[in-house]
Amino acid sequence: MLQILYLIAFVAIAFLALHNLVTNVITLGVEERKASPRRARKRIPHPELLDEDGNLTEEPLLVIRSASLEEARSRLEDLYSGSPDED
Repeated sequence: MLQILYLIAFVAIAFLALHNLVTNVITLGVEERKASPRRARKRIPHPELLDEDGNLTEEPLLVIRSASLEEARSRLEDLYSGSPDED
């Protein structure tokens, strides 16, 4: 009987927590919609996206070239064989 009472109490607390969470999310959404017209200023980009003159860069900032498994193994083998021996 005590287990059923604990279960009912846990379910009630869980529903209260869920209700509180949903209420807070809805309130936050409503407040964000009210505040958005005030924040309609020009957005300043992150400094890393600007070049030396302060203009927004259009080219990609990072280009990653894919390598095959054999090429990666050969590069690692070259690095390993080119390193000095630790005796």
